[in-house]
Amino acid sequence: MSLLPKVGVKPNSYDYETNAVVAPTGFREYDARWLFGDDLNYLGVQALGLGLGTYIHEVGVKPRIVVGHDFRSYSINIKNALMLGLQQAGCEVLDIGLALSPIAYFGQFDLDAPCVAMVTASHNENGWTGVKMGTHAPLTFGPEEIGRLKEIVLGGQGVERPGGTIKMVEGVQKRYADEISSKVKIKRPLKVICACGNGTAGAFAPQVLRDMGVEVIEMDCDLDNTFPKYNPNPEDHHMLSEMAKVVKETGADLALGFDGDGDRCGVVDDTGQEIFADKIGLMLARDLSEQYKDATFVVDVKSTGLYATDEILKKNGANTVYWKTGHSYIKRKTAELKALAGFEKSGHFFFNEPLGRGYDDGLVAASWILAMLDRNPGKKLSELKDALPVAYTSLTMSPHCGDLVKYDVLERIVKEYVDLAAAGGEILGRKIKEVITVNGARVHLEDGSWVLVRASSNKPELVVVVESLNSEDDMRDLFRKEVKPRLAKYSEIGSYNQEI
Repeated sequence: MSLLPKVGVKPNSYDYETNAVVAPTGFREYDARWLFGDDLNYLGVQALGLGLGTYIHEVGVKPRIVVGHDFRSYSINIKNALMLGLQQAGCEVLDIGLALSPIAYFGQFDLDAPCVAMVTASHNENGWTGVKMGTHAPLTFGPEEIGRLKEIVLGGQGVERPGGTIKMVEGVQKRYADEISSKVKIKRPLKVICACGNGTAGAFAPQVLRDMGVEVIEMDCDLDNTFPKYNPNPEDHHMLSEMAKVVKETGADLALGFDGDGDRCGVVDDTGQEIFADKIGLMLARDLSEQYKDATFVVDVKSTGLYATDEILKKNGANTVYWKTGHSYIKRKTAELKALAGFEKSGHFFFNEPLGRGYDDGLVAASWILAMLDRNPGKKLSELKDALPVAYTSLTMSPHCGDLVKYDVLERIVKEYVDLAAAGGEILGRKIKEVITVNGARVHLEDGSWVLVRASSNKPELVVVVESLNSEDDMRDLFRKEVKPRLAKYSEIGSYNQEI
């Protein structure tokens, strides 16, 4: 038996049963995900555990790690193989059993364990598996940590050490639920749809919401790892449209949808309309900045420009920092700046003390959305949304650009915008106020409108988003008369997935 990964190994063979299979492509920017079977086998998972344990020793933290698993049919066996590798590496493994990702993150604090490994494929289709990892709570791995782990695992550099143990730990889930529900007690009568897509959140979310004092209507909360209706993904149109349908049928005040591992939250208002995460974040920032003056908020560069122009945030002394897209990046920046909260447009919300512990947690986000409604007893969620200034935001457009050239092309595009701003240039008659270059080029114009060009983290594409504070026609012009002609000059950039 060898834990040095071997390439070209086919399932249902002697080699497959005696060698580790770990496809290099499974190591992503901030976690690891594979199709279990062809791209990863149990020995490969064991090799991953040995590599992770080796990395833990390498960075010098206490080798004590919380491990949990989601409700996939194969997750518990994958977790067991992972724990075996961690034990081989000399780690003290604390197995908390079936959990959400935020429950595992909570376990780091609850059990005084610096490290975490959560076996989950989140909202991916069945057949996928993965691991979310961290060694410094509340942070999870970014590209540097994942890159080093990849080197250790694929290079067979895992080091076996004595003293490793595995211990089952009970009670973490209840302490997690009690902590969330104890912070928010809703006095206003609220009828809430709790949508879980038959994913792991169904085991926890309904009761946590009830303990806050709201009436809960369960929607697809029975655990069923075949996901008979749709994948538990609150960004997916199918799940959102089903949530909207139940809101209208029941007259609920809102619907809260949770993804497969519970670290994201999607929202549908009382009229059945989805509210995108950046707009929910702005509503929360308005509400929280009334209580916490001079607060800092972190948002990703795909988020609305209203954070920079909102009069309520200005009145309350709030400061907004735009940062790199990706939950790991927003989480780190929120921690680094000691910001009150961070919002990532895909539905990851981060709340620091006294609101939360800094990691992404769909139920913590839900609690502060409900608290916001409780503090506005005469207002519906749709009315709070309609009170926001109007912004016309495009869909995300993704022109093809090869993985080997996209960053070089992007660098030249960023330079164009930086040079244009430095020369006092204009875009469609408006001066450039600022070019944010932390993640491509986000070009802010003097009227609050903006354009964004960045590289996709995991596809051979660029990412283009535009937003106008003036009109839908102006939003289209920002794309058709500014971004599209500028990008058309580059032969490396191909066709778009969609246009406006």
